[in-house]
Amino acid sequence: MAENNQRNAYGQTLVELCRKNKNIVALDADLGGSTMGKMIEVEPGMEENHIEMGIAEANMLSTAGGLARVGKIPFCSSFAVFAAGRAYDQIRQSIAIGKLNVKICGSSAGCSDFGDGATHQSVDDIAIMRVIPNMGVFVPADANETVAITKYMAEHEGPMYIRVNRNSYENVTPENATFVPGEPVVLREGTDIAVFACGIMTVKAMEAAKQLEGKISVKVVNVPSIKPLNADSVVKIAKSVKAVVTAEEHSVIGGLGGAIAEALRLEPTPVEFVGIDDRFGESAHNYTDIMNHLGLTTEHIVETIEKMNAR
Repeated sequence: MAENNQRNAYGQTLVELCRKNKNIVALDADLGGSTMGKMIEVEPGMEENHIEMGIAEANMLSTAGGLARVGKIPFCSSFAVFAAGRAYDQIRQSIAIGKLNVKICGSSAGCSDFGDGATHQSVDDIAIMRVIPNMGVFVPADANETVAITKYMAEHEGPMYIRVNRNSYENVTPENATFVPGEPVVLREGTDIAVFACGIMTVKAMEAAKQLEGKISVKVVNVPSIKPLNADSVVKIAKSVKAVVTAEEHSVIGGLGGAIAEALRLEPTPVEFVGIDDRFGESAHNYTDIMNHLGLTTEHIVETIEKMNAR
């Protein structure tokens, strides 16, 4: 996959899907160059598969609802903070209530748009989309999983949201793996602590487990499907360890941590969150700086694992 980049993976997969199915339409809100949805526009014979909507996410999602009503499969792309927040009413009223077949891509998610600060960094989009009835919410760990989930979304009915990172980083999931909605995926076995992670934090969880090798046995669980989420699978994994840690590039309120805690609400398993502590992001010189500043690091995961293991 080009540069192991989720944005590129999403755009390239959309082009591939549009070649096979002319009913797929990519809509962008003046951010096609950033979300990679615009890649379709330059493909010969595929001009009608791309619609530039301008800086108008609400209009884009309303239009997508109309397209879905006549049998099209619209993929709507914008920055996650705008895709989830600016068009919330249209998503809720015009798409989710009617269970329309609209796909939404929240690009530059979390703090991956490090330079533009709090206004462009989505610390709350998982929570916003997860609470909407009928909405599927997916957070791929890497570019490989982005491809698999984008293909799944095109092939299955219903409103769905995918959250992708702006920056390039290594893949931790195998290429061409089958995506099964609802199922957490164990990437590394362990017997002491289980770390449930999503997005780039899955990579950092794997790094943390490696650092703790020989001291603490860490099970790393990738959770690409925040909603639906198979609670029985979560409980089974939690029962195989002493405690659970969750790791996400999102607020600790309402995201992956909340979903795991809800699944374990009848279990005695201790749970601790690694995420953004009820605050906004801010501008940074680079992605590493903002992640360090917010505690979204391998080292913070290691510290949290050690704390939970000591309990």
